[in-house]
Amino acid sequence: MNTLDWTLLRSFLAVVDMRSLSAAATRVGATQPTLSRHIRALETALGATLFTRSARGLEPTEAALSLIDDARAMGEAAEALARKAQGQAQGLSGTVRITASVIVANLMLPQILADLRAAEPRIQIELVASDQAQNLLRRDADIAIRMFDPTQNALIARRLGEAPLGLFGARGYFARRGRPRTVADLAEHDVLGFDRNDALLRAYAAHGLRAVRADFPVRCDDQMVSWNLMLAGAGLGFAQVLLAGRHPDLEQAEIDLRLAPLPVWLVLHEEVRGNARIRRVADFLTEALGGLLRG
Repeated sequence: MNTLDWTLLRSFLAVVDMRSLSAAATRVGATQPTLSRHIRALETALGATLFTRSARGLEPTEAALSLIDDARAMGEAAEALARKAQGQAQGLSGTVRITASVIVANLMLPQILADLRAAEPRIQIELVASDQAQNLLRRDADIAIRMFDPTQNALIARRLGEAPLGLFGARGYFARRGRPRTVADLAEHDVLGFDRNDALLRAYAAHGLRAVRADFPVRCDDQMVSWNLMLAGAGLGFAQVLLAGRHPDLEQAEIDLRLAPLPVWLVLHEEVRGNARIRRVADFLTEALGGLLRG
């Protein structure tokens, strides 16, 4: 064996990272049977078993562990080459992949992207709605809208503004349960919480408030589901004032709880800033989202 197909190594690294054929297939945009064939082909080429099954998923063998560093280096070189090639593309046509949180993707971006399509009909958009940070260095997306400060190197970040937070409830909820006036009053109300995500517990703790998971009688990690639960009157929810404050069925609870606003960033890889279509989409999003945040 003189060479290895990079496609096989790419699938191999995805399985190493995800410990699951189905999750790895989602990452690389392939099917599970295709990933399985890639792993078998790589094992045949190497003459070694690469994974064993355990309760935690697919575990790399010693043979697999010996390949990981070299395979990652090869992958980084391939991705750097792809980014540079992408950065040379000058036409206002082709695909731009955007990632944003579930709430932003559902409640902020649809009209903006509709306007973008009207302005640039030759640019196609792929929208990834996820509360998991996509890796721009690995080209999981071309542009990211993030509600936290970027930390990765080799990224261009534009701070678009801030999104203030507040406590909101449906009109029907307030009619039935009354309004909290102080933080202490929240103990007598249903506040929507997260299931396995501890972000809300940490936020409470940062404000000197003691809370446990059971203090939130309805819990869900999907923020769009939580939004709809709030609209249905299942409880009070913490939401962006920009979105909830404009909804006719929601009202803000005025309590003495100061919440730090969320920073809003547009982020892209520095090596694609010369790509005309990505730059055009980034500029369009910057203007549209910046305008929303400024009110």
